[in-house]
Amino acid sequence: MFKSHYSIGKSILTLDDPSESLGSSDSILEICSENKIKDLVLVEDCPTGFFKAYKQSEKFNLNLIFGLRLKLSSFSDQENDDSIHKCILFAKNSNGIKILNKIYSHFFCNLNGVGNYKFIKDLWKEEDLIFSVPFYDSFLYYNTFYFANCLPDFSFCNPIFFIEDNGLPYDSFLKEEIEKYCLDNSFNFHSTKSIYYKLRSDIEAFQTYKCICNRSFGRKKTLSNPGLEGLGSSEFCFESYLEKSKNNNEETLSL
Repeated sequence: MFKSHYSIGKSILTLDDPSESLGSSDSILEICSENKIKDLVLVEDCPTGFFKAYKQSEKFNLNLIFGLRLKLSSFSDQENDDSIHKCILFAKNSNGIKILNKIYSHFFCNLNGVGNYKFIKDLWKEEDLIFSVPFYDSFLYYNTFYFANCLPDFSFCNPIFFIEDNGLPYDSFLKEEIEKYCLDNSFNFHSTKSIYYKLRSDIEAFQTYKCICNRSFGRKKTLSNPGLEGLGSSEFCFESYLEKSKNNNEETLSL
């Protein structure tokens, strides 16, 4: 699952045409072209880059699978409660994209970026959308490690849970929690890989970019002490994905 620079502070990969990106950041399109990838799974934190992703996918003959990562609250629309967690909504078709735009606009124009299950439920159409639960920042992640009080509502959908292995110390434990939850509730889980940069050696550039995007008053962030929670692995890269895929049968998310 790629993420581009349109998700500010989350990725140093671009959606630029490789022939026009002279010496700049690595392009997702170039990575797909070099590795004969036909299904481009793109998960963004905002829909701003969708149109460019769509046009570039047409140009490079890619099947674009677009997902939007959103913040949800179990009990209110206030960002300071202890039930905030994240989900990813994938669009199956053009109508799904329209629904994603409605949801995003409502969350960020009326609810300060934190929405609720009710609004999604009112717009939900199984033929247009897929509800997925990310490996990190999900309700299980926060309930397990932060003793949060996240209560999801899956009464209107059949969610897909994602599992990752990026070398973080809690990955295996969280994987067990997800598998147990899915088994108890008859939900499906799917192995995935979040990709924010191309090579492991790009981790310093990625860290620098995050420091710049997360600047604030107070203590200055440095590479030796960036103060970036959770940034303890260099495995969120395409290089790591290639190595793992050699030993596993790759399976594309079907929409």
